Amino acid sequence: MTSVTSTRHVEMAAVAPRLVLAVVALVASTIAVGPVAAQSTVHPTATASSTAMPPPAAGMDIPAIIAKVKPSIVAVGTFERLRSPQFEFRGTGFAIGDGTLVATNARVLPDVVDADDDEAIAILLPESGAGGPVVAQVRTAKRIAVDPASDLALLRIDGAALSPLKLRDSASVREGQFVLMTGYPIGAILGPFPATHRGMISAITPIAIPQANSTALKSAVVRRLATGSFPVFQLDATAYPGNSGSPIYDPATGEVLGVVNMVFVKGTKEAALTEPSGITYAIPADHLAALLKSAAKAK
Repeated sequence: MTSVTSTRHVEMAAVAPRLVLAVVALVASTIAVGPVAAQSTVHPTATASSTAMPPPAAGMDIPAIIAKVKPSIVAVGTFERLRSPQFEFRGTGFAIGDGTLVATNARVLPDVVDADDDEAIAILLPESGAGGPVVAQVRTAKRIAVDPASDLALLRIDGAALSPLKLRDSASVREGQFVLMTGYPIGAILGPFPATHRGMISAITPIAIPQANSTALKSAVVRRLATGSFPVFQLDATAYPGNSGSPIYDPATGEVLGVVNMVFVKGTKEAALTEPSGITYAIPADHLAALLKSAAKAK
């Protein structure tokens, strides 16, 4: 797929969840963000989040860490100039590596784009307005690496590098560890304004386990057990539609511990359930580090 090289800007009204494409010296045209991709659907009413979250450790400057991380968080979707909406929101991503790479869930990305209509994978990056509406930048991107086994993908974005987030060794993550998660919950409705939620690592658990009876043994579970199960993070925090691809990170350093993933993990972890739970899961950052390394070798 060929990446479009131009950089576009979008103006967003602060009082409405719509995006307004800002065109220099022309009247801005209003666009609505497209529907959230199904891969990030959850049931918030069935959440496992605690109502009494412990306070952060003394000395943590949470607002400062969030302010440091937010410029690295982007909305991921597709862009088509003659379409309405022009930018269609699909999930969340974040900058890593040299700052021109964006990590997200593979399932956030479309299988194909409509090349005949110049549709392209794109990211949307809000920028602070000077006391007025927020101005957002839309950049086209190219899919450069995908790991189906962990449902992770890397994009190469056009334009200047973003501020990249650092990845933490997954072996250092402990159950009970306090974490933050920043992304675009219900981004198609609330607009591309990154929001941060807090929680903890409630369990480090296999992505798939043998079932007690054959009726609960779904094909996805069989394939996962055959190819090798691996640990995932179960979170005491609620992820909403649009949070797929969001980083979970250390509130003391901003280092990424994992990537929020809903449908891919639930497809094996909760295969025996007729309805998915409201539990949030994350793929450990080691899998993203491995994908980043393999992409660098493939250059």
